Amino acid sequence: MRCPKCADLEDKVIDSRSARSGAIIRRRRVCLGCGHRFTTYEEIVRARLRVVKSDGRHEELNRTKLVMGIERACQKRSVSTETIEGVVDAIIDDLERDYEREVPSQAIGLKVMERLEQLDEVAYVRFASVYRRFKDVNQFMSAIEGLVGREG
Repeated sequence: MRCPKCADLEDKVIDSRSARSGAIIRRRRVCLGCGHRFTTYEEIVRARLRVVKSDGRHEELNRTKLVMGIERACQKRSVSTETIEGVVDAIIDDLERDYEREVPSQAIGLKVMERLEQLDEVAYVRFASVYRRFKDVNQFMSAIEGLVGREG
């Protein structure tokens, strides 16, 4: 690893720790040339997942788009940004485990709804109304009745 201060290639690892549930290794290093300490991160490089849209188009899985959709559903709810980030991490981990290179957009929507249903029922109904394209109030009522029926 090249030292960011003096560009020497000789260093020594002085500490290694697991980060992000074991997906990343954080290493503290010391340059043997100048003594500068710096941190590096290692992670497994996977092929980027591509989303197969309902009309057949393909696009790269966009983490930011996923975060924004969940944030929109959780707007004005007591759901922290850290919680949303954790939900997105879990969804992406599930998708990377379940799919090799291509994932249908419907699978992403179902994973989001599954997580939101556990997290916040209002956010779940908001997301479901857009995802399932509710046409009238009766479809809203059916979704809400489904949630109420599971609690009892």
